[in-house]
Amino acid sequence: MIPTPSGKKDISARIEQIRQRYGKDLVILAHHYQTDSIVSHVDFSGDSLELARRIPDISARHIVFCGVFFMAESACLLARPGQQVYLPDHKAGCRMANMARQNDVERILTVLKDSGRSVVPLAYVNSSLAVKAVVGRFGGAVCTSSNAVRMMEWALARADSVLFLPDQNLGMNTADLLGIPGSQQFLIDIAGKTLQSPEARSARILLWPGYCPTHALGMLPSHVQEFRRAHPGCRVLVHPECTPDVVDLVDGAGSTAYLIKETEKAALSGREKVLCIGTEYHLVNRLTKRFAGTIDVRPLVKATCPNMEKITLPKLLATLEGMEQGEGAVTVDESLKSPARQTLVRMLEHCKPAQAK
Repeated sequence: MIPTPSGKKDISARIEQIRQRYGKDLVILAHHYQTDSIVSHVDFSGDSLELARRIPDISARHIVFCGVFFMAESACLLARPGQQVYLPDHKAGCRMANMARQNDVERILTVLKDSGRSVVPLAYVNSSLAVKAVVGRFGGAVCTSSNAVRMMEWALARADSVLFLPDQNLGMNTADLLGIPGSQQFLIDIAGKTLQSPEARSARILLWPGYCPTHALGMLPSHVQEFRRAHPGCRVLVHPECTPDVVDLVDGAGSTAYLIKETEKAALSGREKVLCIGTEYHLVNRLTKRFAGTIDVRPLVKATCPNMEKITLPKLLATLEGMEQGEGAVTVDESLKSPARQTLVRMLEHCKPAQAK
């Protein structure tokens, strides 16, 4: 049950008491899209790539992940024996991830393989563990928005074409960065009826018809145009889950890590008065407060992720208080674990940070 202390301060105080009691045996992680109230209680915050890289080095027995379900599943795949991963709300899913179902992905990849085509699947990390397992069995890997270019290059070096899923927009924006023309990109249908068309057979990038509602539906070309009219000459930066027609209008597109670093550089240079960021509002609002008085960081749109918002302070406290009883624990199907984990390992191995000389 969710505890009901007398107020937010009481909940926060209780969370900190539990953190102190567990010490090094507890680590709390949060994605950048979490609210400030959650981020204030975590050990590390980051984007999907940063957090995935953290997991293998964590020795704590308890890992609490404040994010959505596929992120907690990925943490389970990378955790050590004896470690347990918890998610404060198992209903915190991902609408984009739900657009690619295990059976559909396996069927499409089987059809492609049986047709004699050389295709490597590349799954955005925003996908279920079951889908990752299918991708792993077909020799593929996962990527994040931070390393999509590198991982698409990795996949193209291993096959004539790539099936990118489930985010069609990240797939198109990444292909564009690699100079792959639109004529060599093809949006498939989930039923697979278009796979044998001349356009599909000649495409280097086959795109799954999925998208992030927060970025793809919440951030439109008209929003960019309105901001530019109000602030002539100001830069606009967005996340690559936005549609290509939005990305074409802005000054840069990249992961949450990219957006944070660009904001930091702009604040340090002092040459810009206003900077517009197009991504989930909780992150933008955090940047706005962080750099207040240095640079005016404004959201393109105040669009939030409803699933990220399902992680609340009362739910975090309930998870912490119930850890010893296994409340909030995330488990994964052992039969899927090995091939799914391989997709993450392939990504982490290929995208290892350069060693300092």
